[in-house]
Amino acid sequence: MAAEQMAGPGEDPGRPVPPATTPPPTSAPPATTPPPISAPPATTPPPTSAVPASPTPPPARPLDAIDRDILSILQTDGRASIRSVAERVHVSRANAYARINRLVEDGVIRGFGARVDHERAGQGASAYITLKIVQNSWRTVREQLQALPGATHIALVSGDFDVLLLVHTPDNRALRELVLTRIQSIPEVLSTRTLLVFEETDLSPRPDHPAELA
Repeated sequence: MAAEQMAGPGEDPGRPVPPATTPPPTSAPPATTPPPISAPPATTPPPTSAVPASPTPPPARPLDAIDRDILSILQTDGRASIRSVAERVHVSRANAYARINRLVEDGVIRGFGARVDHERAGQGASAYITLKIVQNSWRTVREQLQALPGATHIALVSGDFDVLLLVHTPDNRALRELVLTRIQSIPEVLSTRTLLVFEETDLSPRPDHPAELA
């Protein structure tokens, strides 16, 4: 005989007790990860092209006796050929060519030009003009003097005046106009003095007097 199950207090013995049910776990909605925010690509500014500095000539290399002889020849005759220069200083043409190029690169030779007889070229009046200028105005004055017609040499010097200028003009009238109208109108020029040149002699090296080492 089967054992009879006793109902507990407060329970209806005639109604079966349903089995306890565990509620199914509520599945949380999957967490949505927001898409990564892509940062805009870094923009690299285009490289700025640096302003090229004015070229500075390298330090001049020491000159030997052959270099000085080459300079003497070219000062006497700027049109001398490489072959002629090489023969006269007793080196090969390649050696003479390399030496002249080096002298140009080092700034020893600044250019090739002609020596002019100014009187025969129509510039019959020549003068050295001394100038006293405002202190620290040399660069400004030099730029304006370089633009003068007939100016061939400008030097900043010491002594009773500041600047020495050599000019060649067609005649004395043109020279007077140059001094009174152009030079004395430069604001930085305090005073001038004009020294007429009666005769001049070019002392450039002669072929029969080669340069010597100091």
